[in-house]
Amino acid sequence: MTPPFTAACIQNRAGPDMDAGLADAAGLVRDAREAGADLICLAEYFSCLDVAQDRFEVGARAEEDHPALPLFSGLARELEAWILVGSLAIRPPDGLGDGPGKGKILNRSYMIDATGVIAARYDKVHLFDVDLKDGESYRESDTVAAGGEAVLAPTPWGLLGMSVCYDLRFPHLYRTLAQAGASFLTVPAAFTKTTGEAHWHVLLRARAIETGCYVFAPCQYGVHGKAATYGHSLIIDPWGRVLADGGEDRGFVTAQVDPAQVEEARRMIPALKHDRPFDGPKRLTASKAG
Repeated sequence: MTPPFTAACIQNRAGPDMDAGLADAAGLVRDAREAGADLICLAEYFSCLDVAQDRFEVGARAEEDHPALPLFSGLARELEAWILVGSLAIRPPDGLGDGPGKGKILNRSYMIDATGVIAARYDKVHLFDVDLKDGESYRESDTVAAGGEAVLAPTPWGLLGMSVCYDLRFPHLYRTLAQAGASFLTVPAAFTKTTGEAHWHVLLRARAIETGCYVFAPCQYGVHGKAATYGHSLIIDPWGRVLADGGEDRGFVTAQVDPAQVEEARRMIPALKHDRPFDGPKRLTASKAG
C-alpha cells in the first residue's frame, strides 16, 4: 500500500525579470517544503512572463543554458523533494529542423526527482490560439511548436500524467494518461483571468472525475503586461472535491494525497474500463414532404 503524501501548488506572478521570478519561486518552494510538501508543483512560465502589444516574453533559452534547471535540481536534492518545474520556454537545437516548427520554441514541463535528476520532460501538445471578447487574442502557435507525445512520470507514489494549461480542454489526453496507469495529473498553467473565471474550476474537476485521478494545477495570478492570469491554484481529489484553492494572491497551497482514494474512486465508478468502440455519427438528411 502506497502511503499518503503532501502535495503543494506554488502560486506566483512572473514578470519580465527572470532572476527575480526564479528567486521568488525558489523561496516559495522552500516555504512549501517547510510546510511538509513532498511534491511541489510550479506554474506554467513561472520564471518569466510578460505580454506586450507586439511581444510575448517568456525567457526562452536552450535547455542546457536555462538557469531554472540547475536551480531547482539543486533545490530538489537539498530539500529531498520532488519538484514539477511547471513549464519553461526552451529553444531547441537547430530550431526543430526545416518543418513548420523552424525557429520556434517549446513550452516544456519537467519533473525533477528528490535526487535532483530530471525524471521526465513533456512538451505542451495543444497551443492556445483563441479570440476572446473585447479584442483579447492570443496566438501561441506563432512562437511555440506543439509537442506530440503524452508523458507519464514515475514517482514514489505512482505514475503521474503531465500536461500544460490549454491541454486541459482536451479530455482524451487525460483519459489516455489514466488508462496508461496515471494516478495523478499535473496541469501547470498561466490561465487567463477571462477564461479562468468561466472555466478553470469546472474543467479541472471534470478531468479528475473522468479519470479518477488527483489533479495538481498550479496557476499564476495577476497582471503580466497586457495580460492577466487567474490564480486559484487547485488540488482536487479523484471524486472531484477541491482540497485546496490558492485564491488570487502570492503563496502556496497544500493538501494530503492518499493514493488509495484513486483505487476507491475507480472501484465505485470503473468508467476507465467501460470504453466501447463505436462508429462515427451518421449524417441524417431531412425527408422530402409529399
